[in-house]
Amino acid sequence: MTDVYRALGDATRRALLDRLCGRNGQTLSELCQGLGLARQSITQHLGILEDATLVTVVRRGRERLHYLNPVPLQEIQERWISKSDRPRLDAVSTIMKRAEETAMTKRPDYVYVTYIRASAMTVWDALTSEELTAQFWGHSNVSTWEPGQPWKHVRTDGSGIADVVGRVVESERPTRLAITFEDPAGGTEARSLVTFTIEEYKEIVKLTIVHENIPTPEDADAAALGWAAVGSNLKSLLETGNTLPQAPWDMHAQVRDAQMRGRN
Repeated sequence: MTDVYRALGDATRRALLDRLCGRNGQTLSELCQGLGLARQSITQHLGILEDATLVTVVRRGRERLHYLNPVPLQEIQERWISKSDRPRLDAVSTIMKRAEETAMTKRPDYVYVTYIRASAMTVWDALTSEELTAQFWGHSNVSTWEPGQPWKHVRTDGSGIADVVGRVVESERPTRLAITFEDPAGGTEARSLVTFTIEEYKEIVKLTIVHENIPTPEDADAAALGWAAVGSNLKSLLETGNTLPQAPWDMHAQVRDAQMRGRN
């Protein structure tokens, strides 16, 4: 948390975060515009923000796109902001997310980053294991995990029902997995794409989850809550041997329902 406070203590770095909050997924050149600072200086500031996990970088071809990672800010919020303020702040957050999604044409709709004390192979195996996904995700991921092959997100109640289906687009064990999310009923709704990138450094890995082409703002809100829940439960399982005491998506479902009641 010290790195976060240090990163937020500089006006230029706060300005960079403000820009990413207004329009996520910007290149270095875009972020340099109008700041009146040398490119090298902006690069150094972005490096500090990355070290504090406030910014994450996603490669798109030759471009490096910078995204605001809200997780450290959420931890500050949970520590310092009272429960009575949260409904009002949640409403503001929803407005900001929708504005952000509108601005991010042809760019990833949601990016989630977490750091896990594990090997890249261990994280890969957890993401592709029927048994382990049942533990930390609440559904079993079933596939051969070969490019072009189908995958299913199957309920663990023995019914065999798949709530999500799709295709494996990329499979580079143990560093990269890309899968589509499709309507199990065979609807015409546009497919979304989820890419897991696993980067190993000494005893930890950086897991980046990018969810693109999310159909609606409501689906984007659900994805943001869902990936945070799945990522937290995965981290807990691999680092402690146990999932979280309560299923995090149950809590997020309650939050989502409360937000919907508030809108109505």
